[in-house]
Amino acid sequence: MSTFAFIEAEKANFPISFMCARLGVSRAGFYAWRARRPSSRDRADARLLSLVRAVHMSSRGTYGAPRVHAELRAAHAVRCGRKRVARLMRTAGLVGVHRRRRIGLTRRDPTATPSPDLVKRHFAADRPNKLWVADITQQRTGQGWFYLAVIVDAYSRRVVGWAMAEHVRTDLVLDALSMAITARRPPPGLVHHSDQGAQGGLNRSSQHL
Repeated sequence: MSTFAFIEAEKANFPISFMCARLGVSRAGFYAWRARRPSSRDRADARLLSLVRAVHMSSRGTYGAPRVHAELRAAHAVRCGRKRVARLMRTAGLVGVHRRRRIGLTRRDPTATPSPDLVKRHFAADRPNKLWVADITQQRTGQGWFYLAVIVDAYSRRVVGWAMAEHVRTDLVLDALSMAITARRPPPGLVHHSDQGAQGGLNRSSQHL
């Protein structure tokens, strides 16, 4: 899926100008792309992404690319490459639940006081924008480690904000949070929950926004 196709797919969730700025493309280029007829590859990617979203949603957001790929083959008889599924999921901001590594990304600051845990392991919500859950994942690439900060709405299990960088500084988390707030404009009372890590700032666990 191209960058413009991703913007088209997510325009109901995020402002077009906001996504264009974040993804490094121009609004004029996006609207010019929309005026052209999509290529057969883009149309095929759009159809496949619809199935990928359905499988990912049915797993309650836990499946990563390998399991989504396996489910497409087993349950839907879809023949496609695992790398293609991974590319579509990455572009659409769909992530699975990864097993924790022995050495994780969470690093507590012993000098800071953690915020109280407002969630108490109860990750259910009865309406959108009531509880957001945040985490950071890492992937090894040919150029080194790459980091992805993601914020998920606990009600819809949809990604509402994300940011990518080659570092795990606090800016990475704040960029993801800024995207989510700009796109969703949550009402007062929203709880933002994350691990007690220094990247989140001040060892916070969960807090009202």
